[in-house]
Amino acid sequence: MTHHNKTVLGAWVTAIVAIAAFLAAAYAFTGGPAKPVPSPLTGVFLGKGKKCVAPVAIMRRYHMQFLLHQRDLTVHEGIRTQRFLLTNCVDCHADPKTNSVLGKHGFCASCHAYAAVQIDCFSCHSPHPQREQETATSAIALAPQHSRIAEMVSKTMVTELQSEPVDGPK
Repeated sequence: MTHHNKTVLGAWVTAIVAIAAFLAAAYAFTGGPAKPVPSPLTGVFLGKGKKCVAPVAIMRRYHMQFLLHQRDLTVHEGIRTQRFLLTNCVDCHADPKTNSVLGKHGFCASCHAYAAVQIDCFSCHSPHPQREQETATSAIALAPQHSRIAEMVSKTMVTELQSEPVDGPK
């Protein structure tokens, strides 16, 4: 081995030892292994239904796309579908103690606070469940499930959105 190769090898060994010492110090400074991140839904009422409109993993990732798509169908095209109505979400997920999805332990508010995301849905929409009488006497005529929702879901790399509700959070 030449003198140059020994010098390069020595530099690499020194760098590796320095990195290992840094990582050991960082590990000791932080108190050991990483602790699990607490769930934003700890202590939060998850919902009164046993089923959700889509698998939980899909709803966690794509709920905003569903709501925005439903909004576009309703506002721009006048098509109202039952499945992704915001009022249905609120009716199911409102905490029975507070009668709201907002507040410290509210279903929507807790996750959005955790994710540092501001929600403005409830500047116009009620965060409280509708009374059954209001829902039953509503003048809104609901159209059958619109095929564009399924098309939008397929674009999000979800192969199929089940037509029947699936098991909710456990």
